[in-house]
Amino acid sequence: MSTILIGTSGYSYTEWVGPVYPQGTKPEEFLAYYATMFASVELNFSYYRMPEATQLALMHQIAPSLHFSIKAHQSLTHTIDPTSWKRQASLFRRSLEPLLAASVLDAILLQFPSSFHYEPEQRLYLDALLRILSPLPLAVEFRNSKWYNNRTLDSLRERKVCFACLDLPQIQGNPPVMDVTTSSLAYLRLHGRNKETWWGSDAASRYDYLYSDKELESLLERLLSLSMGTNTVLVYFNNHRRGQAVQNARRLKALLCERGGIACNLPKQASSISM
Repeated sequence: MSTILIGTSGYSYTEWVGPVYPQGTKPEEFLAYYATMFASVELNFSYYRMPEATQLALMHQIAPSLHFSIKAHQSLTHTIDPTSWKRQASLFRRSLEPLLAASVLDAILLQFPSSFHYEPEQRLYLDALLRILSPLPLAVEFRNSKWYNNRTLDSLRERKVCFACLDLPQIQGNPPVMDVTTSSLAYLRLHGRNKETWWGSDAASRYDYLYSDKELESLLERLLSLSMGTNTVLVYFNNHRRGQAVQNARRLKALLCERGGIACNLPKQASSISM
């Protein structure tokens, strides 16, 4: 059976003090406390600013048992400059060395926006980027539905690159829900189903969503399906408003435990935390 790791997208939210972190917890203490709850985290600060090796080494030192996935910098996915992206890719790759050396880097997430079209120029760019970052563990998230085709999937399989599966509102402008594996790694990102505010002016409210138990049971079936034929399944909740991602992640872990899944094991230092 696959190793199934459940966590959240990001951990450093001041609004989690109270709902998640004890009152008085300082930002520099967030990561250590997070590691008492989950075995893996998806880092998203790296999208906004290029990570540094010293920074990631310190994070591993603070939480040595924690595994990491990391979102690629926006210069590689959203603001691509033909004259500098290769240099940016090299900078990004070098920053990951401490996590690679410690064997705690589970995936690099390349999240492309809906404006990244399925056109020859974009396909050539993606191929070049995957070659530069190979053989690192890569997962690609497409928000443009045109990429959801057999040619894309076959190309990812040839390169042993993971197709990131999504859960998000099924409304116009969003890609379809499609669970498929293209490598030994499966990656499931749960963005919530907030149809009313998804395309609103307040981007933060997009992720203000709490999955119900019924929805989590359906998600459990999806991740168990993804575990067939893969070595690792990474599951991250991105509905981070008011700590709802943590509430849902812990509940999904409990449901998985009831099924006999291996992800029911909390980190040792968290054995007293209620599921």
